[in-house]
Amino acid sequence: MGATIRPAELIQRKRDGGELSADEIGELVLAYARDEVPDYQMAAFCMAVYFQGLTPGETHALTDAMVRSGETVDLSPLGRKVVDKHSTGGVGDKTSIALAPVVAACGVPFAKMSGRGLGHTGGTLDKLEAIPGFNVELDMDAFLRQVAEIGMAIIGQTAELVPADKRLYALRDVTATVDIIPLIASSIMSKKIAGGADAIVLDVKVGDGAFMKTLESARELAEAMRELGVRAGREVVCELTDMNQPLGRAVGNALEIREAVDTLRGEGPQDLLELVLGASGHLLALSDLRVDQAEGRRRAEEALASGAALELYERWVRAQGGDPAVEVLPAAPVVRAVPAPGDGFVQGIAATAIGEVALHLGAGRVRKDDEIDHAVGIVCLAKRGDLVETGSSLAEVHARSDEAAERALPEVTEAYRLGPEQPERRPIVLEVIA
Repeated sequence: MGATIRPAELIQRKRDGGELSADEIGELVLAYARDEVPDYQMAAFCMAVYFQGLTPGETHALTDAMVRSGETVDLSPLGRKVVDKHSTGGVGDKTSIALAPVVAACGVPFAKMSGRGLGHTGGTLDKLEAIPGFNVELDMDAFLRQVAEIGMAIIGQTAELVPADKRLYALRDVTATVDIIPLIASSIMSKKIAGGADAIVLDVKVGDGAFMKTLESARELAEAMRELGVRAGREVVCELTDMNQPLGRAVGNALEIREAVDTLRGEGPQDLLELVLGASGHLLALSDLRVDQAEGRRRAEEALASGAALELYERWVRAQGGDPAVEVLPAAPVVRAVPAPGDGFVQGIAATAIGEVALHLGAGRVRKDDEIDHAVGIVCLAKRGDLVETGSSLAEVHARSDEAAERALPEVTEAYRLGPEQPERRPIVLEVIA
């Protein structure tokens, strides 16, 4: 660290509500990434930030330092404006897997680096690894070559990308300092900025199955992330989307791949289709095609209707070593229907509860090194607003054993709320910040 800066002084100033300069934050973060600042001091700094917050300038400095802590991806050799999408994560969120081929089929390069999931189901990478043979570990040259040739690639983040964020996130995770907006925003945006895309759609989930439970907190996070992107010279559109029930029907890795393919065939659930078309419209409007959002959406609809998006999905999966046929996806040996306990309309489905059941079945990770069972999960056959009769199927449990299925049945039933009145329709996209 610079001779004049001592971590303890910065921690004290932040604890007492003072503002740190960009240089001070930059030096602190980079010194931490080099092992020159111990975990206990960085933990104290995170707790001071947790209680005092960060100004927009401090948040930008933190994000910039995290980007500078490792390598960045240069997509300029592609000679095109490259787009990307990020979701803050929810139950049954397989949007990127259906969206990317749509965008690429419309002639816009899509390049995404993704992470693994910790929680109810896998992240995008884990879902893709449900496809036999699919390789998420492309090197940078292969990544660029594939985007140039096929129009898209989704790979794992390299260890060299924002290493400071990895260390800081692990520390926040064990010191109860995860859920503060400046730290969430800088963690997400440092990875997106280092990933090199010129334009990004951010899907910020809101509700029971999301990190952000209220529209206000989701809006605050979206605005913070958008500002960080704009300061870094990126174009950013944020969509606030409903996560008060699982997205689509499938929750579980191979089940979600199947549903993404159904969507590309024009047979997917309405809420997922709406999310894919809306976000595609925004990405095409941000691209170098010079179209507005409405025309972008129209082209996305055309890519689905013509079969071009499905064809591109198959080329993409083959390019990364996978077999695109849904028949080869792993399937659970035990599938059990969850009967409705009475007549009525589905008032709601507790998304987090469904996510927890999927986790207990083996679809997710409790710890980083847990193995994921790609075959298991839940399919929500009835969604909010649907009318069900006693004994008809609310959902399906896909399990590894009869015992696991038996344990899951009452938990899934419990997640459903039935009532005599049909609930009001709620749009999947609640707000757009552009």
